[in-house]
Amino acid sequence: MQRCGINEVLKSFQENEEIKLVLVRRDSESPELSKVRSMANELGIRVIEGSDNDLWRMSRDNSHGIPDVLALVGRDPNLSFEEIIASGGLIWVLAGASYPVNIGFCIRTAEVSGADAVFVDAELSNAERKAAKRASMKAHRFIPVFWGDGFEAVKSAKESGFKTVSLEDVGDKTPWDTDLTGKIMIIVGGERNGIPQKILDLSDEIIRIPMSGFVPSFNLQAPLSVVAVEAQRQRGN
Repeated sequence: MQRCGINEVLKSFQENEEIKLVLVRRDSESPELSKVRSMANELGIRVIEGSDNDLWRMSRDNSHGIPDVLALVGRDPNLSFEEIIASGGLIWVLAGASYPVNIGFCIRTAEVSGADAVFVDAELSNAERKAAKRASMKAHRFIPVFWGDGFEAVKSAKESGFKTVSLEDVGDKTPWDTDLTGKIMIIVGGERNGIPQKILDLSDEIIRIPMSGFVPSFNLQAPLSVVAVEAQRQRGN
């Protein structure tokens, strides 16, 4: 999914990989980087600039210093929801989440674990959406993120052959006892009220994370992370 450094990115261009976006180190003007910029522009690939901190934090390998360029291969962050549904994969739905920071953490986790898209059903102001994006550490630039009606998103996915799995405390299976491969939509609920009943009623399966402590509730990102890693393992990402 990520090509890191000049050599990997140039090789990716030469092998005609599906490069969707190029992140370059701001103020770097090496001849090799100029070549990458030129090749990207010729192919109509979006090039965005990042700070040293951006490149250091996002690079898969910075053991030899901060790379001058990273490339996103495969996943297209500009696809519409309809295009995502048509292409299949793994979609996360946040149904009723309230806190921008939690939403941002979940977007970041979904991106890192190789999901294809995130759908957010949350009543947030523009300022709160911006806060969620900041909390995602700008991961929203590298994965399609949609905002809207979660029920309609789940309904659309089911009509297109997606298996829908809700993560809720009323579930009777664990993630590792559940098939998370293929065309799948995984739903997590809001911090206070959980997943709306009408979405639960559309679910093919309801799973839960075992809890052994006194306080019977994980923070929103924690159960999402557990299932995201298990899905990544099963899907071979």
